[in-house]
Amino acid sequence: MAAKSAKQGKRDQKAEVCGDDGKDVSMAAIASLLEEHRAALSADFKMTISTLEVKLDQIHATVTEHTSKIASLETYANSQEERTHALETTCAMLTESNAKLLSKVVDLESRSRRNNIRIIGLPESIEGPRPSVFFSELLAEVIGDEVLESPPECDRAHRSLSDKPKPGQRPRPVIVRLHKFQQKEKIIREARAKRGKLYYRGTPIAIYEDYAPEVLEERSKYRQVLSELYKLGLKPSLLFPARLTIVTKEGNRRRIASVAEAKDYIASLRSAED
Repeated sequence: MAAKSAKQGKRDQKAEVCGDDGKDVSMAAIASLLEEHRAALSADFKMTISTLEVKLDQIHATVTEHTSKIASLETYANSQEERTHALETTCAMLTESNAKLLSKVVDLESRSRRNNIRIIGLPESIEGPRPSVFFSELLAEVIGDEVLESPPECDRAHRSLSDKPKPGQRPRPVIVRLHKFQQKEKIIREARAKRGKLYYRGTPIAIYEDYAPEVLEERSKYRQVLSELYKLGLKPSLLFPARLTIVTKEGNRRRIASVAEAKDYIASLRSAED
Protein backbone atom coordinates (compact mmCIF):
# COMPACT_ATOMS: atom_id res chain seq x y z
CA MET A 1 0.00 0.00 0.00
CA ALA A 2 2.90 2.34 0.85
CA ALA A 3 4.56 1.56 -2.50
CA LYS A 4 1.41 2.55 -4.39
CA SER A 5 1.27 5.92 -2.47
CA ALA A 6 4.93 6.69 -3.36
CA LYS A 7 4.29 5.94 -7.06
CA GLN A 8 1.24 8.22 -7.04
CA GLY A 9 3.32 11.08 -5.49
CA LYS A 10 5.92 10.78 -8.24
CA ARG A 11 3.16 10.95 -10.89
CA ASP A 12 1.75 14.15 -9.31
CA GLN A 13 5.20 15.82 -9.33
CA LYS A 14 5.66 14.83 -12.97
CA ALA A 15 2.27 16.30 -13.83
CA GLU A 16 3.34 19.67 -12.44
CA VAL A 17 6.21 20.01 -14.92
CA CYS A 18 4.58 18.19 -17.81
CA GLY A 19 1.44 18.82 -19.85
CA ASP A 20 -1.67 16.66 -19.92
CA ASP A 21 -0.16 14.62 -22.67
CA GLY A 22 2.99 13.96 -20.61
CA LYS A 23 5.30 16.16 -22.67
CA ASP A 24 7.85 18.59 -21.02
CA VAL A 25 6.77 22.21 -20.50
CA SER A 26 8.47 24.94 -22.52
CA MET A 27 11.77 26.57 -21.54
CA ALA A 28 9.91 29.87 -20.99
CA ALA A 29 7.93 28.35 -18.13
CA ILE A 30 11.12 27.01 -16.53
CA ALA A 31 12.80 30.39 -16.93
CA SER A 32 9.81 32.05 -15.34
CA LEU A 33 9.98 29.71 -12.34
CA LEU A 34 13.72 30.30 -11.96
CA GLU A 35 13.20 34.06 -12.11
CA GLU A 36 10.59 33.83 -9.39
CA HIS A 37 12.96 31.78 -7.20
CA ARG A 38 15.82 34.24 -7.89
CA ALA A 39 13.65 37.22 -6.97
CA ALA A 40 12.52 35.52 -3.74
CA LEU A 41 16.11 34.63 -2.84
CA SER A 42 17.27 38.16 -3.67
CA ALA A 43 14.59 39.65 -1.44
CA ASP A 44 15.60 37.31 1.40
CA PHE A 45 19.28 38.19 0.99
CA LYS A 46 18.52 41.91 0.95
CA MET A 47 16.42 41.65 4.12
CA THR A 48 19.09 39.56 5.84
CA ILE A 49 21.90 41.92 4.79
CA SER A 50 19.86 44.93 5.87
CA THR A 51 19.35 43.35 9.30
CA LEU A 52 23.07 42.54 9.54
CA GLU A 53 23.98 46.09 8.54
CA VAL A 54 21.79 47.46 11.34
CA LYS A 55 23.39 45.12 13.86
CA LEU A 56 26.87 45.92 12.57
CA ASP A 57 26.12 49.65 12.94
CA GLN A 58 25.05 49.03 16.52
CA ILE A 59 28.17 46.97 17.21
CA HIS A 60 30.33 49.67 15.62
CA ALA A 61 28.71 52.35 17.79
CA THR A 62 29.23 50.21 20.90
CA VAL A 63 32.87 49.53 20.02
CA THR A 64 33.45 53.23 19.35
CA GLU A 65 31.89 54.12 22.69
CA HIS A 66 33.96 51.49 24.52
CA THR A 67 37.12 52.65 22.75
CA SER A 68 36.45 56.18 23.92
CA LYS A 69 35.83 55.01 27.48
CA ILE A 70 38.96 52.82 27.50
CA ALA A 71 41.04 55.73 26.22
CA SER A 72 39.56 57.91 28.98
CA LEU A 73 40.29 55.23 31.58
CA GLU A 74 43.87 54.87 30.35
CA THR A 75 44.36 58.63 30.59
CA TYR A 76 42.86 58.63 34.10
CA ALA A 77 45.00 55.64 35.11
CA ASN A 78 48.14 57.38 33.87
CA SER A 79 47.26 60.53 35.79
CA GLN A 80 46.54 58.47 38.92
CA GLU A 81 49.85 56.65 38.53
CA GLU A 82 51.66 59.99 38.36
CA ARG A 83 49.77 61.24 41.41
CA THR A 84 50.48 58.00 43.28
CA HIS A 85 54.18 58.25 42.46
CA ALA A 86 54.22 61.87 43.65
CA LEU A 87 52.37 60.90 46.85
CA GLU A 88 54.75 57.99 47.50
CA THR A 89 57.71 60.33 47.08
CA THR A 90 56.13 62.87 49.41
CA CYS A 91 55.21 60.16 51.90
CA ALA A 92 58.78 58.86 51.93
CA MET A 93 60.10 62.37 52.53
CA LEU A 94 57.56 62.96 55.31
CA THR A 95 58.38 59.60 56.90
CA GLU A 96 62.07 60.45 56.93
CA SER A 97 61.37 63.94 58.23
CA ASN A 98 59.02 62.57 60.90
CA ALA A 99 61.67 60.08 62.05
CA LYS A 100 64.20 62.89 62.38
CA LEU A 101 61.72 65.09 64.25
CA LEU A 102 60.76 62.21 66.56
CA SER A 103 64.43 61.58 67.28
CA LYS A 104 64.90 65.26 68.10
CA VAL A 105 61.81 65.32 70.31
CA VAL A 106 63.00 62.24 72.21
CA ASP A 107 66.42 63.82 72.58
CA LEU A 108 64.92 67.09 73.85
CA GLU A 109 62.65 65.27 76.29
CA SER A 110 65.57 63.18 77.51
CA ARG A 111 67.63 66.32 78.04
CA SER A 112 64.78 67.87 80.02
CA ARG A 113 64.83 64.77 82.26
CA ARG A 114 68.59 64.74 82.81
CA ASN A 115 68.28 66.00 86.38
CA ASN A 116 65.37 63.67 87.23
CA ILE A 117 65.39 60.46 89.25
CA ARG A 118 62.64 57.94 89.94
CA ILE A 119 62.16 56.42 93.37
CA ILE A 120 60.25 53.13 93.42
CA GLY A 121 58.60 51.47 96.40
CA LEU A 122 57.72 54.36 98.71
CA PRO A 123 54.24 54.12 100.26
CA GLU A 124 51.60 56.58 99.06
CA SER A 125 51.26 59.97 100.84
CA ILE A 126 54.42 59.42 102.86
CA GLU A 127 55.86 62.69 101.58
CA GLY A 128 53.35 64.94 103.31
CA PRO A 129 52.57 68.53 102.25
CA ARG A 130 56.19 69.46 101.37
CA PRO A 131 57.44 66.72 99.02
CA SER A 132 60.56 68.59 97.84
CA VAL A 133 61.90 68.96 101.38
CA PHE A 134 60.87 65.43 102.33
CA PHE A 135 62.62 63.74 99.40
CA SER A 136 65.72 65.89 99.84
CA GLU A 137 66.06 64.63 103.41
CA LEU A 138 65.16 61.07 102.31
CA LEU A 139 67.94 60.99 99.71
CA ALA A 140 70.48 62.28 102.21
CA GLU A 141 69.44 59.57 104.67
CA VAL A 142 69.36 56.71 102.14
CA ILE A 143 72.50 57.59 100.15
CA GLY A 144 74.55 58.63 103.16
CA ASP A 145 76.79 61.51 104.20
CA GLU A 146 79.87 59.93 102.62
CA VAL A 147 78.33 60.47 99.16
CA LEU A 148 76.19 63.58 99.74
CA GLU A 149 77.82 66.24 101.91
CA SER A 150 74.42 67.85 102.40
CA PRO A 151 70.80 67.13 101.48
CA PRO A 152 70.45 67.68 97.70
CA GLU A 153 68.44 70.64 96.51
CA CYS A 154 65.19 69.46 94.87
CA ASP A 155 63.43 71.75 92.41
CA ARG A 156 60.28 69.61 92.22
CA ALA A 157 58.99 66.27 93.44
CA HIS A 158 55.71 64.50 92.69
CA ARG A 159 54.16 61.11 92.07
CA SER A 160 53.79 59.82 88.51
CA LEU A 161 50.72 61.19 86.75
CA SER A 162 48.40 58.21 87.10
CA ASP A 163 45.39 57.31 89.23
CA LYS A 164 46.08 56.91 92.91
CA PRO A 165 46.29 53.17 93.65
CA LYS A 166 43.83 51.45 95.94
CA PRO A 167 44.94 49.95 99.27
CA GLY A 168 47.13 46.91 98.66
CA GLN A 169 48.15 47.99 95.16
CA ARG A 170 51.65 49.00 94.15
CA PRO A 171 52.44 52.64 95.00
CA ARG A 172 53.16 55.11 92.24
CA PRO A 173 56.79 56.01 91.46
CA VAL A 174 58.13 59.33 92.72
CA ILE A 175 59.79 61.69 90.24
CA VAL A 176 62.31 64.08 91.77
CA ARG A 177 64.04 66.86 89.84
CA LEU A 178 67.38 67.74 91.40
CA HIS A 179 68.83 71.20 91.01
CA LYS A 180 72.39 70.01 90.33
CA PHE A 181 73.22 67.38 87.74
CA GLN A 182 76.39 66.36 89.63
CA GLN A 183 74.35 65.42 92.70
CA LYS A 184 71.97 63.41 90.56
CA GLU A 185 74.93 61.48 89.07
CA LYS A 186 76.27 60.69 92.55
CA ILE A 187 72.88 59.39 93.66
CA ILE A 188 72.49 57.19 90.56
CA ARG A 189 76.01 55.73 90.91
CA GLU A 190 75.41 54.89 94.56
CA ALA A 191 71.99 53.42 93.80
CA ARG A 192 73.55 51.15 91.16
CA ALA A 193 76.26 50.06 93.56
CA LYS A 194 73.67 49.26 96.23
CA ARG A 195 71.12 47.71 93.90
CA GLY A 196 68.72 45.63 96.01
CA LYS A 197 70.19 47.02 99.25
CA LEU A 198 68.49 50.41 99.49
CA TYR A 199 66.00 50.84 102.35
CA TYR A 200 64.09 53.75 103.80
CA ARG A 201 63.16 53.01 107.40
CA GLY A 202 62.69 49.32 106.66
CA THR A 203 60.98 49.75 103.28
CA PRO A 204 62.98 48.48 100.28
CA ILE A 205 63.25 51.10 97.54
CA ALA A 206 64.99 51.48 94.19
CA ILE A 207 66.33 54.59 92.49
CA TYR A 208 66.62 54.88 88.72
CA GLU A 209 67.14 57.53 86.10
CA ASP A 210 64.01 59.07 84.61
CA TYR A 211 63.90 58.25 80.91
CA ALA A 212 61.50 59.21 78.13
CA PRO A 213 59.00 56.43 77.26
CA GLU A 214 60.68 55.72 73.91
CA VAL A 215 64.10 55.35 75.53
CA LEU A 216 62.65 53.23 78.32
CA GLU A 217 61.07 50.90 75.76
CA GLU A 218 64.40 50.41 73.97
CA ARG A 219 66.23 49.78 77.24
CA SER A 220 63.60 47.31 78.43
CA LYS A 221 64.53 44.99 75.53
CA TYR A 222 67.86 44.33 77.28
CA ARG A 223 66.31 43.40 80.62
CA GLN A 224 66.62 39.62 80.22
CA VAL A 225 70.06 39.92 78.62
CA LEU A 226 71.35 42.02 81.52
CA SER A 227 70.06 39.46 84.03
CA GLU A 228 71.85 36.62 82.23
CA LEU A 229 75.08 38.63 82.00
CA TYR A 230 75.00 39.31 85.76
CA LYS A 231 74.56 35.58 86.38
CA LEU A 232 77.66 34.90 84.28
CA GLY A 233 79.69 37.18 86.54
CA LEU A 234 80.05 40.02 84.02
CA LYS A 235 79.47 43.73 84.56
CA PRO A 236 77.02 44.99 81.91
CA SER A 237 75.81 48.57 81.67
CA LEU A 238 73.45 50.41 79.36
CA LEU A 239 74.73 53.70 78.05
CA PHE A 240 72.22 56.29 76.87
CA PRO A 241 69.96 55.70 75.07
CA ALA A 242 70.29 51.90 74.81
CA ARG A 243 73.88 50.88 74.09
CA LEU A 244 75.08 47.81 75.91
CA THR A 245 78.64 47.72 77.23
CA ILE A 246 80.12 44.68 78.96
CA VAL A 247 83.18 44.53 81.18
CA THR A 248 84.55 41.00 80.87
CA LYS A 249 86.18 39.00 83.64
CA GLU A 250 89.55 39.93 82.20
CA GLY A 251 88.71 43.61 82.53
CA ASN A 252 88.18 44.24 78.84
CA ARG A 253 85.32 46.40 77.62
CA ARG A 254 83.05 45.06 74.86
CA ARG A 255 80.28 46.96 73.10
CA ILE A 256 77.15 45.14 71.91
CA ALA A 257 75.08 46.65 69.09
CA SER A 258 71.82 44.71 69.53
CA VAL A 259 69.90 42.26 71.69
CA ALA A 260 70.49 39.50 69.14
CA GLU A 261 74.25 40.07 69.29
CA ALA A 262 74.12 40.00 73.08
CA LYS A 263 72.28 36.67 73.04
CA ASP A 264 74.86 35.23 70.65
CA TYR A 265 77.63 36.44 72.94
CA ILE A 266 75.98 34.81 75.97
CA ALA A 267 75.53 31.55 74.03
CA SER A 268 79.23 31.57 73.08
CA LEU A 269 80.24 32.11 76.71
CA ARG A 270 78.07 29.20 77.89
CA SER A 271 79.38 26.88 75.18
CA ALA A 272 82.94 27.80 76.17
CA GLU A 273 82.19 26.95 79.81
CA ASP A 274 80.76 23.56 78.77
